Amino acid sequence: MKPDGDRPHLSPVKYKDYYKILGVERGASEDEIKKAYRKLARKYHPDVSKEANAKERFQEVGEAYETLKDKEKRAAYDSLGSHRPGQDFRPPPDWFSRFGRGGGEEADLGGIDLSDLFESFGRGFGRGGAGRRDFKIPGEDYEVTVPLTLEEIARGIEREFRIGDKSLRARIPRGATDGERLRLRGKGGPGANGGPPGDLYLNVSILPHPLFRPNGHDLDLEVPVTPAEAALGAQIEIPTLDGEVALKLPAGSKSGQKLRLAGKGLPRPGGGAGDLYAAISIVVPPTLSERERELYQQLREASRFDPRRQFRR
Repeated sequence: MKPDGDRPHLSPVKYKDYYKILGVERGASEDEIKKAYRKLARKYHPDVSKEANAKERFQEVGEAYETLKDKEKRAAYDSLGSHRPGQDFRPPPDWFSRFGRGGGEEADLGGIDLSDLFESFGRGFGRGGAGRRDFKIPGEDYEVTVPLTLEEIARGIEREFRIGDKSLRARIPRGATDGERLRLRGKGGPGANGGPPGDLYLNVSILPHPLFRPNGHDLDLEVPVTPAEAALGAQIEIPTLDGEVALKLPAGSKSGQKLRLAGKGLPRPGGGAGDLYAAISIVVPPTLSERERELYQQLREASRFDPRRQFRR
């Protein structure tokens, strides 16, 4: 190693705080860096942004992301230390031997920009390495909430979305569940400098239904029955998403008891369907005719059934 007095003179580099540009802490995780970049890239994308300096900010954000998303480049950047944005600085004495990849300690920065320094990082340093790189920047991911009825979930549906100035049409498959996040590749924002487009994420939100309550791919349905139907048993008609079906109500049915109808729930993406659970609810008429009152009176006098036996000691 040469003594310090023998080192070649290195022109200073102007410091850029890539963390500050992305609005993250220096210890930010890869996911935090990616999330911050995508948010800013969408904000300053020249095709959609109304900001006066959108193009410059978009390039600046892309430059910061290109360095910090790469573990080696990030380590090399972090080892440069922290300086004021725009401040002239020189890398530490051993920086080139650690990160130069062949440039060694003899590398002369020659007044290149910090972004040029990291462009040269992948192939060794030297004056011939200067020149701004065209970053391939992926497009922004879009995310929208899609409210759907159970009927739309059951059959699948096409929906049109408008995000900014962009109109998108997407097919939502049969059997999506409440809270499910669907990813449509390449349906997001456009990339820059040849970068790939982003993705579109659809967050499924099932609207309340007057009869059915979804539970994954199963459906719950409250089925009101008369005391006589519950006691004696009956065959009744109940609704499903495919129309009415016959349900055999066993004698002695209890309120809250659930009867399962296989395959009458929501369709599953891979085939088949969930089940429909009919919850029995015993109800009495709000008003009684004279004849009904007489019969209920006779039943009360004749019945020995005591529903509150457990209360008595």
